[in-house]
Amino acid sequence: MKTVTAAVARERKAPLSIEELRLDDIRNDEVRVRLVASGICHNDALTRDGVYPTPLPAVLGHEGAGIVEEVGADVTSVEPGDHVILSAAYCGHCAQCLAGDVAYCANMMSVDFAGRRRDGSTSLSTEAGEVVSSHYFGQSSFSTYVNALERSVVPVPADVPLELLAPLGCGIQTGAGSVLNDLRPEAGSVLAVAGAGGVGLAAIMAAGVAGCGTVIAVDVHDSRLELARELGATHTVNSGTTDLGAELERITGGRGVDYILDTTAVPAVLSHLANALAVRGVLATVGSAPAGTEVPFEIGLSLPKGWTFKTIIQGSSVSQNFIPRLVELWSQGRFPVEKLVKRYAFEDINKAFEDSASGATVKPVVVF
Repeated sequence: MKTVTAAVARERKAPLSIEELRLDDIRNDEVRVRLVASGICHNDALTRDGVYPTPLPAVLGHEGAGIVEEVGADVTSVEPGDHVILSAAYCGHCAQCLAGDVAYCANMMSVDFAGRRRDGSTSLSTEAGEVVSSHYFGQSSFSTYVNALERSVVPVPADVPLELLAPLGCGIQTGAGSVLNDLRPEAGSVLAVAGAGGVGLAAIMAAGVAGCGTVIAVDVHDSRLELARELGATHTVNSGTTDLGAELERITGGRGVDYILDTTAVPAVLSHLANALAVRGVLATVGSAPAGTEVPFEIGLSLPKGWTFKTIIQGSSVSQNFIPRLVELWSQGRFPVEKLVKRYAFEDINKAFEDSASGATVKPVVVF
């Protein structure tokens, strides 16, 4: 049993409280990690606010990075002293996992959102014995130490700045992976990204890696659109002040957009984006939306286009393979994550949430 300091979500839509908790002993398939930093992702806010079903009180956080302190008896991928980035967990035995599509694990909700191990236990409790949900995305990284599932652990070189690259665990991986692993745009193709937050800007950087000829960033914040230009967007559209459909038609000369990645999950935006697709174009969304959200698509006149709509989870990534690739791209200067990140002290975690929600910060990272 170890005493840890953690940010606890106790009430829906309320600030997190910094508390001392008890962390139990690691299980055979777990890794004890001393956290150096953790990114804050939109999913953390959604879960805090009740959109996802993790029971409260809970320690959230799923973009952890740190140093391995201890490993369980069955762990073979890392050893004490290794530097690691933490990502989403998966069951490893469903049909999707066995096929290598671990981002689409059939047991994702129970593995990542239940707040419990498979045997129903949690790793966290208060001194008085109150149960606190743990293992959020296999980790619960808003804590100084975690017992992470081995499948959530990705080893990285010791000279990698963990406080900078922690967000690779989810948001950045999702944006980049959606382009490089799933959409796979051809060199010279046209790609648009709706929403220039952390996920969207990662997608824009990935579009440059993929060799897209035209890269269009769409947002309502001019400051984020300026950053998108700096990161490789060839065109920007402020959809709050400009007719989005008309502007996409103008930019593409009426041909339409080959690939569109939506990070907003706003139904009206998705409808406009679908109308802007080229023949055989693909519209994909990674945006999180409440259950019951629906999007109207016109299919009569658009039928001859043969266009595709799809949803993407975690950038269709196998984190143990893809995160090291992103680290290598960063080391080559081709994926400048540092332009997105703003660091916060752990005790300022609620300020980091506020700045993320307001758009003042693209990608907040709390440092322990």
